[in-house]
Order: sequence, then structure tokens, then C-alpha cells
Amino acid sequence: MAAVLPVTTLGKPITPSSPARRALRKLVRRKPAMLGLAIVLAFIALAVFAPWIAPHDPLATSWGAIRKAPSAAYWFGTDEIGRDVLSRVVFGTRASLLAGVVSVSISLLLGVPIGLLAGFVGGFVDGLVSRITDAFLACPFLILAIALAAFLGPSLSNAMIAIGVSATPIFVRLTRAQVLNVKVEGYVEAARALGNPRWRIAIRHVLPNVTAPLIVQATLAIAAAVIAEASLSFLGLGQQPPEPSWGSMLNTAKNYVDQAPWMAVWPGLAIFALVLAFNLLGDGLRDALDPRQI
Repeated sequence: MAAVLPVTTLGKPITPSSPARRALRKLVRRKPAMLGLAIVLAFIALAVFAPWIAPHDPLATSWGAIRKAPSAAYWFGTDEIGRDVLSRVVFGTRASLLAGVVSVSISLLLGVPIGLLAGFVGGFVDGLVSRITDAFLACPFLILAIALAAFLGPSLSNAMIAIGVSATPIFVRLTRAQVLNVKVEGYVEAARALGNPRWRIAIRHVLPNVTAPLIVQATLAIAAAVIAEASLSFLGLGQQPPEPSWGSMLNTAKNYVDQAPWMAVWPGLAIFALVLAFNLLGDGLRDALDPRQI
């Protein structure tokens, strides 16, 4: 029997690569996405190692250092009661990242099963879920989050729940749309012809093939959740003082913009950098996970 030789191109064997490796290679080639990933990792390091990175206690006040300009002792200056702005920005990273990750996780846990059920079952269930989703989407995301946070009460945990529930309809609609496209594919029909139960087809064959757009949407949703958490904290519905939060820092800084502009500049730049990083990473993931992209 003749041996099977590997296919070669210009003398080099062609080794098949998995879709995950191809997506990773495409992601690495996109410099904006790598820049976004580096910034995200830097913020994660700030949040994890905040007690060792922050030069001062973020809650410690000093009546002799009220609204001091940036200096060697206080790199980002101090606030209205003498707290170090740099330390509060560093510790505020924890609230923003926690709100982004936890709220989007809530949205995924709620939205993906509902969207999968609606898209796969169809009929009356699909119509009912779609109409309820349309009703929620008719209300602006941030307005709905503010209403839910006000109803639940001001705290970071309630703010995360409010943001997660408000973003759920987006994941319901996206999951449903992807399931409608996938469930008519040949491999799904083959699994059905082999006698697999519907729940097994949905979980084993449909769900894994709709995860790529969900990953991209989740990355972009984290950026929106960071802005939403800062907005809720700015309104007094998120992280409660004296615990540091970028939104509450901006709320205090608005009263001292003329005398101490650094109180608003640094938390504002932190929000801008983190949101931009997640958007760059999300755009890169969208291109990398798209099979039509070369």
C-alpha cells in the first residue's frame, strides 16, 4: 500500500490550524486591538495590585492638603478634603471593572438562554419573547438602568444588577438572530435526522456556533457598562462615598472645576482610556472572529 504523503507548497508541508489559532493570529496582527488589550490588562493590574500601587490611603483625609495641585507628594493632586486623587483613581478601577464584568455576565446569563429558546423553538414563544424584547429596547439603556437602580436602592451591587438587566435585551436579540441562522445549517439537520433530542441539538450543535458574535458583543458591552456605572455613581446611585468611584469623583469635582481642575481631569481620563481600550479590543475581536476577514 502506498504511503500517504502530506500536501506541500513550495516544499513545505501544509499543517491545518484550528479556527481558534487562526482567529488569534488575525487578532495579533491588528495593532489597535493589541493596544486595547494592553490597556485593559494594565487596568486589571491596577485593580488587583491597588494596595501596593496606590501611594496613599484612598480614604485618608488631610486638612492641611485640601485641593493641592499635582506635586511630588501628590502626583494627581488632592480633593476637597485632602484625599490623594491618584490613590482614589487607582482604587476606583476596581468598581468600574467589577461593574463592567459582573453586569455583562448577568446579561449573558439571562439573555443567551432566552434568545436560544426563542430562536430554536420559534412559534408563539419566539413571538412573545420578541415583543417583550422590543418593549425593553424601546426604552433607552441608560434611562432604564437609572430607573432600576433608583428602585433597588443606591449601591454598587444594585447598580450592577440594574445595568445587567438593562443590557439583557441586546443579548436576547443577538442570540435569537444567530440561532435563526445556525439552526437551518446542514449539520443541525443531520443531528436532527440522527434522532438527537431538541435540547441536545440546541446545546451541543447550535450554541457553540453562536458564541463568536456574543464574545464580541460582550466586550463592547463592558465598555458601555463602565460608562453606565460612572453615570449611576455620578447621580449617587452607584458606589457610595467615601468608597472611591470615578463617577462619584466627577460628581464632587464639578463643584471645583475652576479652583481644582485636576479633580475632574484624572477620573475622566481613566474612564476615557478604559472605554476606548474595550472598544478597540471589541473591534479587533469582531474582525478576528469573522470568517470572511482574511
